[in-house]
Amino acid sequence: MTIERTLFGTLLVPALLLAITEGAEAACAPQSFEDAGYVVCDFDLATDNLQMFWRGPDEQPYATFDALAEDLAARGKTLLFGMNGGMYGDDLSPIGLYVEGSKELRPINTASSTERPAPNFYKKPNGVFLVADGKAAVMTTEDFLKAKPTADFATQSGPMLVIDGTLHPAFIPGSDSLKERNGICAPTPTRVTVAITEGSVNFHDFGRFFRDRLGCDNALFLDGGSASGIYSTELGRDDPPGHGGYGPIIAVIEEK
Repeated sequence: MTIERTLFGTLLVPALLLAITEGAEAACAPQSFEDAGYVVCDFDLATDNLQMFWRGPDEQPYATFDALAEDLAARGKTLLFGMNGGMYGDDLSPIGLYVEGSKELRPINTASSTERPAPNFYKKPNGVFLVADGKAAVMTTEDFLKAKPTADFATQSGPMLVIDGTLHPAFIPGSDSLKERNGICAPTPTRVTVAITEGSVNFHDFGRFFRDRLGCDNALFLDGGSASGIYSTELGRDDPPGHGGYGPIIAVIEEK
């Protein structure tokens, strides 16, 4: 499996994905940056019902967008958008912090790896995406531990793509490590932006896309390769998972 700040308005912001309203469909559109293509989706936490899901009523991971969509439909809800929401193990459980509905289902992971090169999650600094009280943020794991926010939803992944406007120090310009990738940022406390590549890019170019095109001072890598995928009724897209299924899923839903 791929292991590959309650301080709003400052660098520290608490909590993860929640806005319970009659959700409007996510505005997803293709973009290009230099020689690479991307799909970018923007969410307004004042109008979009953005949540996270991992396991169903049977305590088993949803694993696919279709399984989540079916469960939501049985409860009178519609899945409008989905994206893999952070790194997970062979059993589809989150490798790091995971909070859903204000419940911490997995603790923060501060471990380091002795492997060289380090798997993606352990390329420090890694980080956390969170939402609380309708406000979102991306921060490093260290800043999260200092702030100790109470999250409605949260997911930990790594590496950070952008830290306070600076690219991750491990990124190499012109690297030939090219993969499909997806990531997330919060350009403002009430706006969340996600992006997935259309093809393969290296980390340096992916980080530059978030910083220089999307205007994100802090951005987090979610995953890559066949572990990245998107579901969008707007785009008519339903990517099948690799590695046997998805772990955490970031979703936008509509209440009927």
